[in-house]
Amino acid sequence: MKLTGVELRKVRMPLVAPFRTSFGTQTARELLLLRVATDETEGWGECGTLADPVYSPEYVDGAADVLRRYLIPALAARDRLDATNVGPALSVFHGHRMAKSALEMAVLDAELTACGVSLARELGAVHDRVPCGVSVGIMESIDHLLEVVGGYLDEGYQRIKLKIEPGWDVLPVRAVRERFGDIMLQVDANTAYTLADADLLARLDPFDLLLIEQPLAEEDIVGHAELAKRVRTPICLDESITSARSAAAAITLGACRVVNIKPGRVGGYLEARRIHDVCAAHGIPVWCGGMLETGLGRAANIALAALPGCVLPGDTSASGRYYHTDITAPFVLDDGHLPVPTGPGIGVRPIPELLDEVTTSTEWLPL
Repeated sequence: MKLTGVELRKVRMPLVAPFRTSFGTQTARELLLLRVATDETEGWGECGTLADPVYSPEYVDGAADVLRRYLIPALAARDRLDATNVGPALSVFHGHRMAKSALEMAVLDAELTACGVSLARELGAVHDRVPCGVSVGIMESIDHLLEVVGGYLDEGYQRIKLKIEPGWDVLPVRAVRERFGDIMLQVDANTAYTLADADLLARLDPFDLLLIEQPLAEEDIVGHAELAKRVRTPICLDESITSARSAAAAITLGACRVVNIKPGRVGGYLEARRIHDVCAAHGIPVWCGGMLETGLGRAANIALAALPGCVLPGDTSASGRYYHTDITAPFVLDDGHLPVPTGPGIGVRPIPELLDEVTTSTEWLPL
């Protein structure tokens, strides 16, 4: 398979409701999509960066720049193109994992489409549908929070994740637990706390949470290991896990008892599978996180979530959780689950007229 060209497409998709976390409020999702053309077929990839470098050092315009100037030319120089050599071809360039992941995803989609194999089968999926959780942003009031959570439970979501930050933590958790009883409940801090907040985070222990996700800074693995000794609730790492090697180190140090795998954050779906395998070998449960993906990224994430070690509901919500209209056929919740795509590659394609409606720019890079 030979790379013949790549399209960089920026899209802007309004959210059904503002989504607030400790690193800001989003009212629309700005995303970078990739379409790779080869001498056999084409494939689609999605870059999970935000518009600004607030979740990670990467951002949409920066990802487009590094793809255009470095990553795509390096891959185009390869005589033989397949997904397994994307990583080695790009390894000379430090960081930029989300941009690399988008390129790998597009190549994987093209390669698997050409040979008629689904991404789920390629990764080793063992389920034909996956249980779904939903992520609930920081709200302006407890009453609004309870109304929103109740709505998601009525829709059938299997697990509720509450975003927290200092000043919005114990009270909302208590309110949700008291109102809705024995539901699967977890919290996500997005690095908003420090080890000095250990006593405060320990106040979450009585609420029988599944986990506390990424309470401390991403580089503070030792701090997470110390925090894990001081709270009963399992610590889950998200931003700290950037590779199978970092996952193994965090597990060895006792910094986590659960791992959230986001393919974009770790450089792609092949590295995500390696992290899954490392965690499985150590008895560490994993689940698939999300970055408010379109149907393209959602389809690929669902394939990952169908692996045997993904034993907790992930952030693979239905399309309607975030978007009134997706760019693919929508993923619709059925009894709290979503079906794993079975078609070749990622199993979905953009609907041209829907894609055009949200496109803000396109750039074709012939090779």
